[in-house]
Amino acid sequence: MQLDQVNENSPLRILERCCQEGLGEGELGVVMARAGVGKTAFLVQIGLDHALRGHSVLHVALGQDLEHVRSWYDALFEDLADTTALDDRDAVRAGVDTHRIIQAYSDASFPHERLDDLVALYGQTGFKPDVIMVDGLDWEGGGVVERAAELGALKQIARRLGAVLWIAAQTHRDQTPAHPTLVPPPCAQYEALINLAIFLEPEGTHVEVRLLKDHLRDATAETHLQLHPDTMRLVRDETATGVVRLPASAYTLLSGGARGAETIFGETAERFGAGETTFSFAGRDTERQRGLVELTPTELQRGAVSEAYITAQLHRSFPETPAFQTLLQSIWHQVATAGEVFVVGEVLEDDTVKGGTGWGAELAKHLRKRLFVFDQKREQWLTWGDGTWAPVDPPCIERTRFTGTGTRFLSDAGRQAIEDLFERSFGNR
Repeated sequence: MQLDQVNENSPLRILERCCQEGLGEGELGVVMARAGVGKTAFLVQIGLDHALRGHSVLHVALGQDLEHVRSWYDALFEDLADTTALDDRDAVRAGVDTHRIIQAYSDASFPHERLDDLVALYGQTGFKPDVIMVDGLDWEGGGVVERAAELGALKQIARRLGAVLWIAAQTHRDQTPAHPTLVPPPCAQYEALINLAIFLEPEGTHVEVRLLKDHLRDATAETHLQLHPDTMRLVRDETATGVVRLPASAYTLLSGGARGAETIFGETAERFGAGETTFSFAGRDTERQRGLVELTPTELQRGAVSEAYITAQLHRSFPETPAFQTLLQSIWHQVATAGEVFVVGEVLEDDTVKGGTGWGAELAKHLRKRLFVFDQKREQWLTWGDGTWAPVDPPCIERTRFTGTGTRFLSDAGRQAIEDLFERSFGNR
């Protein structure tokens, strides 16, 4: 495919047609999502799209290192080139590198003086950005007045340069309803400064793009954009056959942090540099505290399923205590937004997985997630497909949001299976 065709088929062209032609000079666009949903990938896709069209891109990464961000660009470019059968990919890649500068800082603050310094520094080489992107900004540090002043100053610099400004913002599940229609915290206090507000929301096996603010229009349009959760490419373009090689830090383990398999999943994820979200609820103690999320009663209700349904699916009953029923509800959150599910346990003759862990496996089947179980009795990985379990070669982690769960009674073989899973997936990155 020719480069101009790639540009025309970009998801950003669809987004621009849904709003008032995107951003203008000196305008601010904000990409909002919960941790691990795809803000960095979305910004990198914006950067790639502009660089591919010959625009100069300044990507500012806060709390990240340079190699981490560069690896995102390299991985998503290769994915784009494979998906579109891009012509002259080496020449195009060289052009992207020419039009893009990445600046990384170890902290999460970005006062406007830093941007002025960067513009002056790179201006000596003739580089003037058309697009400025800031990833990792702390929206909650300092006072509201001070933060608003800084955002205003960043917009003024962008306007002076004739550039557009994109900033990522992390939202929190306890402050953001499902399917929001208004700009949520922490950005709500600065809505007057935001020209375009986008929210990335996991939905099944993809990510939906919600347009929460479009300049001064009262009503926003549906984008109908469904994106791949790892790469932020259009779901309909899901034709690449290779695995996207992202850094371990781009991945997030979703788990319940319980003793046994979940604890080992968490410890191993931390050792390899992957993120971790541990779902819990009031009154429950977890072995893992990293990335702890305490679900509210309202959030837990999203995962509520009738006892009759659970009994019918698993062919057995569970304790009717409120604590256990709430635990089953929390498992829904571990699985619903994951791209794939890894379980360590035992597959029974009725094709269910033994114990409470079995509910996570059944949810994965129902939601059509990639599902793998390491059967400790067989010492063999199995996968679910076409209504049956089948032996499979040891898998790798391929989705940036993945569930790791399993039995509390972990065998040596089960522990080794988890270790080997991470080593295969991230050992050479």
